[in-house]
Amino acid sequence: MFDYLNPERQIEMETRGVSATRTGNIRRYGLAILAAVVALWLRKLLAPVFGEQNPYHTAWAAVVFSAWYCGVGPSVVTILLEATGIWYWFLPPLRSFGLRDARADLFGLLGFVVFSACIVALGEATRRSLARSMWAEQQLRDAHSDLEAKVQQRTAELSAANDNLRELSSRLQQLRDEERRQIARELHDSVGQMLAALSMNIAKVRSQAQKLDTAGANALAENGKIVEQISREIRTISHLLHPPLLDVAGLASAVRWYVDGYAERSKIKVDVAIPSELSRLSNETEIAIFRIVQECLVNVHRHSGSDSARIVIDQQDQDIVVEVRDSGKGIPAEKQLEIKSAGRTGVGFRGMRERLRQLGGTLSIQSNSGGTLVTARIPLRLNTCPELRQDMAS
Repeated sequence: MFDYLNPERQIEMETRGVSATRTGNIRRYGLAILAAVVALWLRKLLAPVFGEQNPYHTAWAAVVFSAWYCGVGPSVVTILLEATGIWYWFLPPLRSFGLRDARADLFGLLGFVVFSACIVALGEATRRSLARSMWAEQQLRDAHSDLEAKVQQRTAELSAANDNLRELSSRLQQLRDEERRQIARELHDSVGQMLAALSMNIAKVRSQAQKLDTAGANALAENGKIVEQISREIRTISHLLHPPLLDVAGLASAVRWYVDGYAERSKIKVDVAIPSELSRLSNETEIAIFRIVQECLVNVHRHSGSDSARIVIDQQDQDIVVEVRDSGKGIPAEKQLEIKSAGRTGVGFRGMRERLRQLGGTLSIQSNSGGTLVTARIPLRLNTCPELRQDMAS
């Protein structure tokens, strides 16, 4: 197709193509002629061995070479040169185009030409078959290369999409934690204050309860109890959304506070082992560990059927390791396969894995009929609080 935008380049490319074709033709014809000359020369050298009988020994080799390598046109030239040379140099009388036994010699030359033509036809068919095979292989290689390029492109696009999705998930997780913190603060500061004011008003009315009849006094006392219960529920919800101890006293105090409330509500005995020398971690790390412990204990209560659990939070080498173990019925085998294959494993496990992934950590789950062990491992480096991180660096 002619390049209208750059005609000079198109003309140059066509000129190069014509020049390459011409050079290839010259080379093929030159090799065919050289093969014919060499075959005649070898036959002359081997004359003492073969004698004057059957002068076509080396000519067959030249014809086969030309048919296999040079193509039809050069092969015809080789056949003509061989026939002419044999007639002139090897058929008596020598060095003459006369023939002593014209009938036999002409039949010999004719047989040579016919069989040479068959060899050329066979060679050309083989050459074309080989060319088609090479073309098909090249097409397969090109298709394979195109497929690999497309796969790499799709893989890159999928990787970028996954990175964007992880970034979005991380951002949503942070926004959810921040929203929990704000809701907890609003419940404590706004609703809690209003309930406190309502409780004080009820106390003032209660001081004048003697002016009320029995039904009114009982209703007032019941309202006071309801307000106290609502206050406790609001405080519990606020602390569960975002425990204030996590910011003030640290991870150990927040976990122990939650475990105490959990054990009282669920009647499940929980042992907690946290070393006193455990250093403060970054806010994101402490929130992640607290949420993991919270989710694991919820699973123990809902699914395991265990009456006890044990929580261990410790520093091992350069990692923070969190272990939650129960003695329940374990996770079913099909559910474990889903967890290992990262399938639809439920919001809880996905949430834990995503939190740990953001911190560079890992989650492993071991379960059998004797219970379940959930282990979270978080690199300590870059996950301590900024002040301790500076101390470690110095």
